[in-house]
Amino acid sequence: MRKLWRTLFILVVLAGASAGVYAWTRSGKKDDGFKQVEVIQGSIVEKAVAVGQIQPRQKFAVKSKISGIVKRALAEVGDTVHAGDPLFEIAPDPTPMEVTEVDRQVESASASYRKAEGDYQRSLQLSRSGVLPKSDVEAKKESYDLASVAMTKAEQNRDLTRKGRLTVSGTESIIRAPAAGTILTRTVNPGDPIVPLTSYQPGTEMATVADMRDLIFKGTVDEIDVGKLSVGMQTRIKVGALPTDVVTGHVSRIAPQAQQKEGATLFDVEVELEPSKITLRAGYSANADVIIREHKDVLVIPERLVTFGDGGKTASVEVPGSDPKSPKKVGIKTGISDGLNVEVLSGLKKGEKVVERPPKEIS
Repeated sequence: MRKLWRTLFILVVLAGASAGVYAWTRSGKKDDGFKQVEVIQGSIVEKAVAVGQIQPRQKFAVKSKISGIVKRALAEVGDTVHAGDPLFEIAPDPTPMEVTEVDRQVESASASYRKAEGDYQRSLQLSRSGVLPKSDVEAKKESYDLASVAMTKAEQNRDLTRKGRLTVSGTESIIRAPAAGTILTRTVNPGDPIVPLTSYQPGTEMATVADMRDLIFKGTVDEIDVGKLSVGMQTRIKVGALPTDVVTGHVSRIAPQAQQKEGATLFDVEVELEPSKITLRAGYSANADVIIREHKDVLVIPERLVTFGDGGKTASVEVPGSDPKSPKKVGIKTGISDGLNVEVLSGLKKGEKVVERPPKEIS
């Protein structure tokens, strides 16, 4: 009997403890969840975000005007070069048909030259004897000069095809830097074939050269924000590879026409970078915050606490009342917003509390 009473007592205690725990958890769920957020003084920035990259202002492509095979590469990626510095040496690689053709042209031009020279010499002799008029001599002289030019051209064409250089003028098959700068890319190596740049084909891009001392930010901004931008606006650029550094600049160009990209309407923008000691590299991904308006030392509260009405013309917040569960509504006047926080122009003072209601549960 005593054992039975002891068992009943233990069951009663456990039941009471379970009821207490259940009541405590239920009371926690019924907690009103109201929080109070203090009105603080700070800075708020209205900005537009442009997404893009750090790029050199000008980038030059290095191409060859003659065909052949890369014999030597005289510069590496990252080298600094000056205008006219040699970059590549091209070895000619003519086909047997091309070699035969240039040799035939030289032979034909030589024969025409010898004939024109003989005719001109005979006309001089006849002119001295008074048999041939001076006008005929001048015509023979013209034919002789044209034949000489044609033969020189054929010989230069043969030298360029066979040797890759012109022995008469001293022109060599050396590809030189078009401008001073740093070699960003090199797309060919010794042994690679080269297609020349002509009026009907773009030619093989062998390397790119850019002045890394003159960098700009190139990016795109959404059509929603482009109407707020203007040339000269200050920007703060955050480079993904340099999370602790901020590069400053100002908007230098806004594209007049939009482009469609992945279903979005975007406008190109360029930002002129201000001098900085930060080392930047071409192709760095970056975001540029274009400062539209910035207010410092103003009253700030989270925008989520503000209730807007009448199409955004009125605004109000809730402040603690006599009953903690029944806050009272107060009208305020707001200023600029950065999407998270909003400026308070009137209706609240620094240090006052604003009520934040708990999020509504979705049943």
